[in-house]
Amino acid sequence: MIKLFRKMGKYMTALFTGKFNEAADPKIQLEQAIMEAQDQHRRLTEQAANVIANQKQTEMRLNRSMEELETTSGRARQALLMADDASKKGDATRASELEKTAEILANKLIQVEREVESLKQMHLQTSENANNAKRAVQSNSAALQKKLSERQKLLSQLDQAKMQEQMNVAMTSLSASVGQDVPTLDEVRQKIESRYAKALGSAELQEDSVETRMLEVEQASADMEAQARLAELRTQLGLSGGTAATGEVGTGSVSEQVPQPAPSAAEVPRQP
Repeated sequence: MIKLFRKMGKYMTALFTGKFNEAADPKIQLEQAIMEAQDQHRRLTEQAANVIANQKQTEMRLNRSMEELETTSGRARQALLMADDASKKGDATRASELEKTAEILANKLIQVEREVESLKQMHLQTSENANNAKRAVQSNSAALQKKLSERQKLLSQLDQAKMQEQMNVAMTSLSASVGQDVPTLDEVRQKIESRYAKALGSAELQEDSVETRMLEVEQASADMEAQARLAELRTQLGLSGGTAATGEVGTGSVSEQVPQPAPSAAEVPRQP
């Protein structure tokens, strides 16, 4: 049962992690990654500073121990010289005291020498650690600067990707259905072309129908009648070129078809 719960827990963690990564904004995630890299560099720098500080402290202790070693060695020599001088002068008590003092200084000198040797080893180790820490900080700093320079490139690529995605959606909406209530451009174009083709077909049928021919004949007759009336008016007005302008109508000229005015009573001959 415990293994089953562990498997279920890992599965749910992976599931929610995947959904979160899909829904998360890449721009925010990029900023989080940069902030994490900066925090890591700051922590590494602090650790390196502590290592270097330890090396500096060891170096200062070594310098003090070496100064103390030199001082203690000088005092031990001085005590021996003074003891020898007192012995030559016959002051055995003074000489004995100085010998004891020289012996104490010698013991202290031995301790300081051991401390100096230990500090030298520690100083070598801390110096190596400090150099490694410096190289680690320099390497991580270079990596951080590379990440910072790549951030602008990634942000530019992200903006281009978003723009391309929007263009793809726009182009898809022109050729694919975007919803039951919203027609596509192809559907509207097909509908308009269908109506236009139907209208052209109806017009062609109207042109070939008997009614259309009858209308043409009636229109031609009306035109001929109008031309005859115009010729009559020109004749009455004495305008020249009336017959030539209108031409012939039907089988005879226009003047032949225009009715002549009726004769007056004086002009009518009387019957015998």
